[in-house]
Amino acid sequence: MLTDVKEVLGARELLLNLTRRELRGKYKGTALGWGWSLVNPLASTLIFTAVFSVVLRVQPPIGVDGLNNYALFLLCGLLTWNFFSGALSSGMGVLTGNGNLIKKTYFPRRLLVVSNIMALFVTYLIEMLVLAVIFLVFRVNVLPWIPLVLVVMLLTAVLALGFSLILSVVNVYFRDVAHFVAIALQIWFYATPIIYPITMVEATRDSAGWAGRFHIADIYLANPMVGLIEAIRDMWYSGTMPDFRLLGYVAALSIVLLWFGNYVFGRLEVRLGEEL
Repeated sequence: MLTDVKEVLGARELLLNLTRRELRGKYKGTALGWGWSLVNPLASTLIFTAVFSVVLRVQPPIGVDGLNNYALFLLCGLLTWNFFSGALSSGMGVLTGNGNLIKKTYFPRRLLVVSNIMALFVTYLIEMLVLAVIFLVFRVNVLPWIPLVLVVMLLTAVLALGFSLILSVVNVYFRDVAHFVAIALQIWFYATPIIYPITMVEATRDSAGWAGRFHIADIYLANPMVGLIEAIRDMWYSGTMPDFRLLGYVAALSIVLLWFGNYVFGRLEVRLGEEL
């Protein structure tokens, strides 16, 4: 893996050029341009707030200094989920979408996957900075938490990169993968505390029903996105330190997945030119 990292770093100029290409082409030809990176999550926030907060009466936990705002609670999880799911969805097509480039010349194929993650991370970073400003408008000082939030964001990127390395190369050989992943992401979204507080799941721990018998709350915490989203929500919305044990688990899982993803990519990239 160290050899592969050196290969990617050795081609960092090409990596930056590929990242710029992704950024320039993302909203090319649209009237709002980069404004769509803010409009999309805001539109989702309005819809989810109307359905879950107004209609279904889902109440967010009380945050720092008595904060009780479902939209802010939602955005703490939604922006991170949008980055992660977007990385997986777009990452699957980076190799098939650049087939001509791969056939024409040799370069580290991993650069296509990494550049996709980097371009999406730039958008993610901008969205989180805007969210930080919104918290400041509500008189919630999130500035001391920013360094640790950046660490959590980078962990999310590492996790997404590990998945993307696997999915991008497997999708070349089995094109049905994209459809299965789309379904899996829908399930994964509702299995993550984005639109509802995690306390609703923890309440099942002592339940006499099937959820309590099968320890659903403990199984639920195995989802790495739970630790990442709850960490950001703990710091910015609740003003408390995150659960470092849960973050440690996510960090270990992300590193293992990155290693495994790089291994799978290396084994399957040999015949990319023939399959594309």
